[in-house]
Amino acid sequence: MKVMNLNRTIANIKRLASSVPEKKARIVILGSGWASYSVLKEINRKLFDVKIVTPRNHFLFTPLLCSTTVGTLEFRSITEPIRNIGLANPQDLMLAHAEDINLEKQTILCQSVLDPELQFSLPYDKLIIGVGCLNNTFGIPGVEKYAFFLKEISDAQKIRRKILRNCEKALAPSLSEKESQRLLHTVIVGGGPTGIEFGAELYDFKLQDVKRLYKHQEALFKVTLIEASNILGSFDSKLRAYAEKKLNERINFTLLKSSVVEVKEDCVILQDRTTIPCGLVVWSTGLSPQPFTKRLPVPKNDKGQILTDGYLRVLGKFSENVFAIGDCADIQSMPLPCTAQVAERQGRYLAYCLNKSANGDNKTPFHFKSAGMLAYIGGYKALTDLPDFKAQGFSSWFLWRSAYLTRLGSWRLRMQVPIDWLKTLLFGRDTSHFY
Repeated sequence: MKVMNLNRTIANIKRLASSVPEKKARIVILGSGWASYSVLKEINRKLFDVKIVTPRNHFLFTPLLCSTTVGTLEFRSITEPIRNIGLANPQDLMLAHAEDINLEKQTILCQSVLDPELQFSLPYDKLIIGVGCLNNTFGIPGVEKYAFFLKEISDAQKIRRKILRNCEKALAPSLSEKESQRLLHTVIVGGGPTGIEFGAELYDFKLQDVKRLYKHQEALFKVTLIEASNILGSFDSKLRAYAEKKLNERINFTLLKSSVVEVKEDCVILQDRTTIPCGLVVWSTGLSPQPFTKRLPVPKNDKGQILTDGYLRVLGKFSENVFAIGDCADIQSMPLPCTAQVAERQGRYLAYCLNKSANGDNKTPFHFKSAGMLAYIGGYKALTDLPDFKAQGFSSWFLWRSAYLTRLGSWRLRMQVPIDWLKTLLFGRDTSHFY
């Protein structure tokens, strides 16, 4: 009888012990770009205590960012608040910069973006670094001070204000035609997808809105795109040739094969010392690491990116619990381009691996196969470069819009973007200038 009671007591203790919930491992995600946001969407928050540290409270759909610079799309139509993802605790999202990491103690020192004096330490069990990159100025004088970048919504807002300001200022009766021409001249440095698509949006803005609203100023409105090598270097050669042909056919749209050695308030200076007067310079070439990435005591490549193994673990003795993904990282055995497609795939892969590892399942190394590339070149024409299919022209423009519409992160955005496109088509772009 005593033995039976003892067995029953032991069974009750085991049952009570099993009913006590285990403490979840804490995953801290740094950043809210393509890579980090993909992890956040796919990670099983029933298995992990997930914290996000990021200076912005939204995800930005960067492929359509250029469209916001002239008003084809509105800014909020391509941003998705992170809190909409359904966080268990409002404090799971912290608007802060990661300042330093203690890899031994597994803690992160953070500084609030809302109050620089507010700092806090955040412990982690697993850390995912996805802080992205900055534009690379290559140390060229004047770039930081006078050029505009195009990576964030705030950048697009500044560019839009500058374009509209220049259009209005150029109408002043006291200005000479030469000065008006300078104000209406935009120089784009960099012939990658961002530079080309921004130039395409300016071309459409000129034909559809400058001509309608500013009349004779259309003849003064000019775009110069400067690229040291080939434009759209990652695209198929025939598609590149098609893009060059179409761009060169456009009035007041100039492609220059050169390098910029200095940017001034009212001009850019080329390698051969040619001076190009302009009212706006947009810099869209090269990437450089964030200051936070530079400070990390981990292995990096010659570009300053964090080196990882095939499982996206940071190389070194802390590899089991520290991961790096997206533009800030580089797989040592498999260098990949810094694109949204790569970053998103890495985020999904890492979330899958973490979900599986919590259940004791094995994981396989990351593998990437490109799904292809799209680029808009203006005038309802685009390029489609898929592994088994190449196309250009109007049909590619339709495919470009359809593909990005389906890739938007929520139904709210999938409604807002086509509504913006329709408004632009029927009524033109909104040229309201908020000083």
